[in-house]
Order: sequence, then structure tokens, then C-alpha cells
Amino acid sequence: MNDYTLTIKTNEKKGVLDDITDVITNHGANISYVHLFVEKNNVGSINLELEHVEDIECLLSDLENISEVKTVELHGSQLDIYGKRIIIVGGGAQVSQVAMGAITEADRHNIRGERISIDTIPLVGEKNISEAVEAISRLPRVSALVLAGSLMGGEITKAVKNVKEQSNLTVISLNMPGSVTEYADLIITDPIQAGVLAVMSVADTAVFDIKRLGDNIKF
Repeated sequence: MNDYTLTIKTNEKKGVLDDITDVITNHGANISYVHLFVEKNNVGSINLELEHVEDIECLLSDLENISEVKTVELHGSQLDIYGKRIIIVGGGAQVSQVAMGAITEADRHNIRGERISIDTIPLVGEKNISEAVEAISRLPRVSALVLAGSLMGGEITKAVKNVKEQSNLTVISLNMPGSVTEYADLIITDPIQAGVLAVMSVADTAVFDIKRLGDNIKF
């Protein structure tokens, strides 16, 4: 049994998604991720990540036989293509410096066979940053969060605490005033080094193991 990614184009019509999920369920496969949206000309686009598929050719044939389905395409999984994600959130100047370190280090590991992608969002304001942190629990493939700012606490701290309770997310914070550093796995002064260590903490090709350092370690 294997994992696959499918892109299904359909006529936008009530009940189409139910028909598709019924076929997948009948084949004993599990949907691990779904993203759907409506394109131009009233065409629905559904991206599905499937686990435990026993007979992919038979599954594709049954999906194509659904009357409202226009095309079915088979792809590699997003994890294989884009790999683990590192999210960098905070002020623009700090985010850019962390990204510089992270992208440089990710390139070194990706050349050796890793797939690590770097996502950034420069934000200001407690509400905006806390919402972005909370949303991380709804994003696929996120392995690490870097908090790149000059002052973070309050609602941001609550959001970080909630996300860590819901997942095994690694949290790295720049050394800054505010209570958010109390929930970081690593606290780093140099933003470029923070980006480098974020990548090293999630890379299978790295010797670095963040868990061996203990909690709230400062550099």
C-alpha cells in the first residue's frame, strides 16, 4: 500500500465531493489532506493526499467514472515535493535576517536529498501575530516556527502555548522582551543563527538534536 496525491477537476455541483469520498472510502484509502477551490468557468479543483491505497489504477478508474469528474491527475505527495515547512513570523527586518540563515542552511541540506521549504510572513501587532501563530496548527507539514520580533507576549504567548500543546512543533524565538520566550525550545540572539538552527532542528541529514539541549536554552 502506498501514499498518493490526486488533483481532480469536476463540474461544480452539489454532491460531487460526496461521490468522490465514497469511492475513496470504498477502496479502503484514507484522506490525510484536502484542498479545494472553484476555478473559472465553474470548475471545481480538489487536491487530495491519500494514504493506504491498495490499487491506485482501479481507484483512478472508478473516480474517472463519476459523471461530474472531468479529469484525474496523479502526483507525488506534497511532503515529497516541498517537504517539511519552517514558518518565520514577526517584524520585517528580523524575518528577513532569519530567512537568510534558514534558506542558506536549507539549501545545504536539500542538495543532500532533504526537502525543506521556508515560509515567511512579516507582521506587526499582537492580534495579527497571535492569529498567524494559531493558524499554524491548521497548516500541513509545519515542523518548526521561528518568532522573529523585538517584543512578543500576551495573546502571542497564549497562541504559542496552544500550538505546542496540540503538536510536536519546534519553536525558536529571538532573544527579546516578553513572555513568549518562556515557551520557546531555543532562544537565540542572532537572527541568522536562528534560521540556521531552525533548519538543523528538522533536517534528517543534520546531527543536531534540539531535544538534547533541554528547554529554554539561550544562545
